[in-house]
Amino acid sequence: MDASHAVDHQIGGHPEQDHQIGGHPERDHDLREQEGPVIMKDLPGTPGTIGGLVLRIGQFLFAAASVVIMVTDAGFINFTAFCYLAAAMALQFLWSFLLATLDVYALLIKRGLPNSILLSLFVVGDWVTATLSLAAACSTAGLTVLFDKDLNYCDQMHCRRYQLSATMAFLSWVLIAISSHLTLWLLASECFSQN
Repeated sequence: MDASHAVDHQIGGHPEQDHQIGGHPERDHDLREQEGPVIMKDLPGTPGTIGGLVLRIGQFLFAAASVVIMVTDAGFINFTAFCYLAAAMALQFLWSFLLATLDVYALLIKRGLPNSILLSLFVVGDWVTATLSLAAACSTAGLTVLFDKDLNYCDQMHCRRYQLSATMAFLSWVLIAISSHLTLWLLASECFSQN
């Protein structure tokens, strides 16, 4: 047996045999023409899938946790980085909640979201919110490290609470980064499949 040569087997019989058994050669030919190139519509995590919904739910839950943890301390308003984190995470919560709602709608009607314009909007929105979220999480983490390690100011304020809020923001950002990359790949595959 020679394993170095590819073997090409047809699945099913000949069109004449299918027609005799009850198949329709015209309809079978139309189905083969509609298949076209393989695109990444079924990639887990893309918009309109269960994975995409799970990513969006994780994003808005971590963003909500970050905001709640931050605003439960009245002293956060005195620091710009902490206010920025609360605002950025509130925006992230709204964006992710909106997209999770669209994912639920797409799952209910059992259709994906392959519209190129809609996917472009998702990619740009994810990039904007991801940039804001990462900047806010980094500034909050940097400020808490300054207060804790350099100024020994954490005895007078709740540094652990701010660190936990920054951690939730980082976790939300990781999920945003994953979903934005998957959506970008889906958008690229959609654009290339149309050419």
